[in-house]
Amino acid sequence: MDSRLFEDLITPLGYFYRWEKEKPNSVFLKQPYGETWKTMTFAEVGRDARKMVAALQDMGLKKGDHIGIISKNCYHWIIADLAIMMGGYVSTPFYANLSAEQLLEVIPKSDTKAVFVGKLDHWDGIDKGIPEDMPIIKFPHYEGNAKVTRGVAWDDLLEKYEPVTENHEPNLSDMWTILFTSGTTGSPKGVIHDYENASLIIRNETLNNSLKVISDPNPRFFSFLPLNHIAERTAVELSALMSGGSIAFAESLDTFGKNLQDIQPTLFFAVPRIWTKFYLAVLSKMPQKKLDRMLRIPIVSGMVKKKIKQSLGLTNATLVLTGASITPESLKQWYRKLGVNLREVYGMTENFGGFTLMPEHGHKPNTVGKPVPNAEGRIDSDTGEILMKMPWMMKGYYKEEEKTAEVLVDGWLHTGDKGLIDDDGYFKIIGRVKDAFKTSKGKFIVPTELEDHFSDNDFIEQICVAGLGIAQPVALVNLSEIGLEEAQEKVTERLETQLQEINSKLHGHERISTVIIAKEAWSPDNNLLTPTLKIRRGAIDECYMSKYEPWHSDNRRVIWED
Repeated sequence: MDSRLFEDLITPLGYFYRWEKEKPNSVFLKQPYGETWKTMTFAEVGRDARKMVAALQDMGLKKGDHIGIISKNCYHWIIADLAIMMGGYVSTPFYANLSAEQLLEVIPKSDTKAVFVGKLDHWDGIDKGIPEDMPIIKFPHYEGNAKVTRGVAWDDLLEKYEPVTENHEPNLSDMWTILFTSGTTGSPKGVIHDYENASLIIRNETLNNSLKVISDPNPRFFSFLPLNHIAERTAVELSALMSGGSIAFAESLDTFGKNLQDIQPTLFFAVPRIWTKFYLAVLSKMPQKKLDRMLRIPIVSGMVKKKIKQSLGLTNATLVLTGASITPESLKQWYRKLGVNLREVYGMTENFGGFTLMPEHGHKPNTVGKPVPNAEGRIDSDTGEILMKMPWMMKGYYKEEEKTAEVLVDGWLHTGDKGLIDDDGYFKIIGRVKDAFKTSKGKFIVPTELEDHFSDNDFIEQICVAGLGIAQPVALVNLSEIGLEEAQEKVTERLETQLQEINSKLHGHERISTVIIAKEAWSPDNNLLTPTLKIRRGAIDECYMSKYEPWHSDNRRVIWED
């Protein structure tokens, strides 16, 4: 453990005060509105956040009270979060696409006493999930989004109140936030992080410069993954506060690509499904054979790489991260051929998202890198589970002492992930310990290992290997836009050929009997994906299990769901 880690700790709020004082007129936040960008300087953000503190105080909220945020990413989200910190409150941000039923679970569970509500796809469902007597502050309406019909208007409060004059300095032991897990393994749990954890993760980066953010003279961040998720909160919000960089946002899904091209961020973090979408978008304009041919021509190769990176918004990206779920190696290698070094990061809400990072110049295939400085990990000899330990681990699950005791044992965090460590200290993730299922033959199947075999098929966007209780596993598939545009016969033929090739390399009990092309696209809206776009395997089973046996017994190797 580096003894300097606990020296000179500065909270995220302390960093904001620094930049507000040292460069008040520098742009901190950028929000697109059509062809124009609204910008907010550090001074302007500080002024609005302090006005909002005055409003919260006038509502009767006391230091230590919990305040929620329900909104897609936007500049108001960051200002609201800063106001919560400046007022001495605790933030309890929620996913913007939660149902009323889910909100009725997590709002009381987190002891939230007021909530900011903003940029949303739907309001009706969310409205019913917020208690009638709960104070609501509604962000200004974002065109193309749902209109929030309850609460006091953000702009009205800014006009009514003067900024508070006190610069609140939180204690390191003060609770900073409660972040709810995405619920892949059941009911969401509220993970507690204090200001010391946030300060330690920042201090670790300032000591080691693993992300190269602090050495960048003009760091630019692009925020689109949910800000209530630990990865985005750390990689974007905290990194920007630490470095004094700027944060830009996407206006909508339709303008996402254009907004990203406009900003050309220096750090960009995305989950594997986003990287897959980018990859498929490139191939939809330039088939793989043509791309391979052009990349073999020296002069043309450079031009092609430059054009693709510019179109993806990655021209100036010095750090490109992937995480939240495991990224197929074939996808990482595809990007490396374009000069884009996808560096895998592995962590979880419980450890502030900070455990392993792929070294900049030490990429090792099929691994998630090495532990970051001051973090350590090992493999449980009995279960194969990855255990980890670092100074910035959660303080526990909010009001769930028994569940806390299940995962924090003798100072080690039990991750629920099954993995290996090689001789060079690189970690490999095999899958979730609980994701493995037993066939009717009594054989265990690890689905992620089988799913990886399909990762280079550009007809497939999502795949889930399942088959609890039947003789052989089956593979359920969502087609990509490329696959959807192809003739059904061609898709069937390609999948049949690939399935035969894959099965020839597998053990008998692992061989996939059938590929099923699902009729419905999986998404957070139908609860088959988490808000961070990970597959909910339990929900997949619940949705399709009654069909597993008929599909498995069918003579066809590829079936299109009716």
